[in-house]
Amino acid sequence: MLQPTLTLQDILDARLLSPVFQPIVNLSEKTIYGHESLIRGPLNTPLHTADMLFGAVTTDQQRIDLELMAAREGLDQFFKRRGKGKLFVNLSASVLVHYFLLNGEARFSALLSETRLPMSSVVIELTEHERITHLVDLLRAVEALRALGVEFALDDFGDGRSSLRLWSELRPEIVKIDRYFSKDIDTQAHKLQTFKALMHISEVFDTRLVAEGIETAEELEVIRDLGVVYAQGFFIGRPAQEPHLQLSPPAIEVLRDQQVVVYPALRQVTRGRFSADRLMISAPSARSESRNDELVEVFQAHPALHAMAVVGDDGVPLGLINRRDFMDRYAHPYHKELFGRRSCTVFMDANPIMIDKHQGIEQLTAILTSDNQRYLSDGFIITDAGRYLGLGTGEQLVRAVTEVRIEAARHANPLTFLPGNLPISEHIDRLLAAGGGFVACYCDLNHFKPYNDQYGYWRGDEMIRLVAGVISANCDPRRDFVGHVGGDDFVVLFQSEDWRERCERIVHIFNERALGMFDAQALSRGGIDAEDRHGNPSFFPLTTLTIGAASIAPGAYQRAEDVASVAAAAKRAAKHSHAGVYLMSEHPVAQALAS
Repeated sequence: MLQPTLTLQDILDARLLSPVFQPIVNLSEKTIYGHESLIRGPLNTPLHTADMLFGAVTTDQQRIDLELMAAREGLDQFFKRRGKGKLFVNLSASVLVHYFLLNGEARFSALLSETRLPMSSVVIELTEHERITHLVDLLRAVEALRALGVEFALDDFGDGRSSLRLWSELRPEIVKIDRYFSKDIDTQAHKLQTFKALMHISEVFDTRLVAEGIETAEELEVIRDLGVVYAQGFFIGRPAQEPHLQLSPPAIEVLRDQQVVVYPALRQVTRGRFSADRLMISAPSARSESRNDELVEVFQAHPALHAMAVVGDDGVPLGLINRRDFMDRYAHPYHKELFGRRSCTVFMDANPIMIDKHQGIEQLTAILTSDNQRYLSDGFIITDAGRYLGLGTGEQLVRAVTEVRIEAARHANPLTFLPGNLPISEHIDRLLAAGGGFVACYCDLNHFKPYNDQYGYWRGDEMIRLVAGVISANCDPRRDFVGHVGGDDFVVLFQSEDWRERCERIVHIFNERALGMFDAQALSRGGIDAEDRHGNPSFFPLTTLTIGAASIAPGAYQRAEDVASVAAAAKRAAKHSHAGVYLMSEHPVAQALAS
């Protein structure tokens, strides 16, 4: 039964606050590093949770009293309950500064004088970063407590209120990363990349990171493999009245697991990063009433200007004038006399290619493959909300799209969107660094080129996507890494113990489904007629899949390229043996590279 008549002031006056403690763990040592003190009001009241308590605050003084009482109760109960390790208590920067200014530096240590905990066990989590208006006073307060052995942490970094500048100015010993970045980190590549960036910053500032909000085994696996040392969340341990003595059994199981988790693929890494405004050239424009004589003067004053846009009074482009075409026509006999004083629109292309500055790589690529190839000579107009902004050249467009596609291919194959060469190498490096064994498999199609020549590249692409789908569907997405090297070559890095059964299933399923990609005549003959690599007519059997496997023993190799070479050697041996799945015998690196 609720007791709705109890007010916040009643709770403060009667000191009815009580703390609960949530563990913070050291992932590398698999031990409890400390606890965060979380305040609670009386049970069975509307003001039981911290959110409701702070939501009931009506004055600045109530907030100060609530924060200080919550901190002191946490410190007191942690000592009485013989808690081990660090104790994290929450105080807003505004309250800390207020207390410091009110008491002066000499008496400021009285803030924690009631506790019997060693000051070296106390970590103050600074909350509500946006309220900091007296940074100089805050730094003085922090240094006064640091002199006593107290450490500081920034709470919920990255939640929109936190400041990188504050991190730099305050140099906290610990930064707690907001739970938003931990949630679903096993499936969202951008969050993983954010954590990597924050880890780099933490090294620069010599700061320890805590990943907050860990709620699943999958999230903990990624945080563990990233090398984040400290973590907190319901999966690790829920808030309780008694400080925890050990990790939760599910968390212990994850941390003892020696297998390397597969990071979420960095698919279509360039989407949203590249836009047409990066190609823009600031260029003068003409009006519809501009005379051709005037354009000649502009082109002569700007030798590098390849074209000029004609723009209406409202800023909307009306057309584009190609420099070369214009100057060639103007050079004809009597054209200067005939057209010099006439409107420049007489030489204008009224249907130029126009690109909004926000258009991404997909739209730019579509222009390259369209029927309208005028961009190669005329370039194109770049607009902002339909109004003229500048020009771009065909050369820039081709170069930019090519460079972006090449960079994207290093991360994700554009045909299958599976990880490309760079992520493959990075995952091999992670497996080698972990020191556990794994199986490197190289998958390749038999007689794929004749199929591609016979049925066309688009049917060939369909077959490659079939391979990708079958392999991915039969691997453990958390344990087995699937990468697309290029063409019909795929790499699988297995940690699953039943890898051989998975490989045999992949070969069987693909070979069966691939039959549906041949016509009736090919099926009845068991193959197709096509030219071999030397141009000679030959008969080729139906396309099948071969997998060469190499068992990588712990400590056998130090470099990703050596593992890749051994896997490639296993593929060659598999094709020569005509086996669907072939396990190459273990041998030294030198022998593998020479085979």
